[in-house]
Amino acid sequence: MSGVSYLLDTNIVIGLYSRNSDVLDLLSTKLIRINQCAYSSITRIELLSYPDLTAIDKNIIESLLTKMTYLPINSEVEDEAIKFRLSRKTKLPDSIIAATAKHYQLELLTLDKKLASKL
Repeated sequence: MSGVSYLLDTNIVIGLYSRNSDVLDLLSTKLIRINQCAYSSITRIELLSYPDLTAIDKNIIESLLTKMTYLPINSEVEDEAIKFRLSRKTKLPDSIIAATAKHYQLELLTLDKKLASKL
């Protein structure tokens, strides 16, 4: 994971895909390059299981994800997620994403103000 410093929450990846100005400004301000970013298996599931996802959208999202580092859930992430969820009363997907960032010592980038306030 050399050179990876950030874990992108699902809403950040969606913002990249949709060219959201808040997301682009955040990445630009921090001088973040896509190869410095990782994503959780939860983010992949959330992105690719969207009910109205077209084949074109799926291909674009998969192409975007290939430029980042994939971080699967392992037992250490599970343990962190359990602690996070119990202590901060968060939704399971958010707990897993936050736990992934903590376990891999990455800065979590999210537009979710509620989740960000619990980090």
